[in-house]
Order: sequence, then C-alpha cells, then structure tokens
Amino acid sequence: MLGLTASALLTGAVAAAPADGYATMMSVAMDRMMAGMMVKPSGDVDRDFVAMMLPHHQGAIDMAVAELRYGHNEQLKRIAQEIIIDQQQEIAAMKLAIGQPLPPSTPAPTQGGGHHSPMEH
Repeated sequence: MLGLTASALLTGAVAAAPADGYATMMSVAMDRMMAGMMVKPSGDVDRDFVAMMLPHHQGAIDMAVAELRYGHNEQLKRIAQEIIIDQQQEIAAMKLAIGQPLPPSTPAPTQGGGHHSPMEH
C-alpha cells in the first residue's frame, strides 16, 4: 500500500458514490491536506505542530463542505457544520498561540455571497 496517494485510496473507496463531484472534492481535500502536513522540522516544536495541524484542520473543513454539498443525511450535515465551526476556531486559536496574525474575516464556507471554498480555485 505504500506509495499510493490519498486520492488513489479515496477514489477506490468512493467509486460507488453517486456524485463524481463528491469524490473529486474529497480527493482534492485529502491530497492538499497530506501535502500540507509534510513540514520540514524547524527545531521549534510548537511552530512545527501548528504548521502540521493547520492543513489537517483545513482538510476537515474542506471534507465537511463536501458533505454539506453532496450529503443527504441531515444529522451528518449538522455534524459537518459543527466541524467547520470547531476547526475554524481551533485554527484561529493555534495561530494566536504562536503569534501569527489572523486572516481577515470571510463568510463561512456554508454561507452564500459568491465566495468559494479554497478547494474550488
């Protein structure tokens, strides 16, 4: 199994999914998350921890957005909304803990306003 990308593993796991869009969103989220977590150690454990956790948390947000867009189970969609909020708060808290500035406020990925998830660019 070594050498397989996250998207290769996921594509096989969701091949039966009715929406190709879901599989694509999940594959992109997994690949981006895994690549982002490959951080060269800097010698600062706290900064390295945050550097690896930020893409992990963003990956959870991106996957939750896919559930909201394509899912049908209302309970899971509520959980996905909670994941988005919780992960955004944890990202902010980690950035503040190491003295990084917070990015400007933007609408949540579940809100309208013509903004798109970073995955859609």
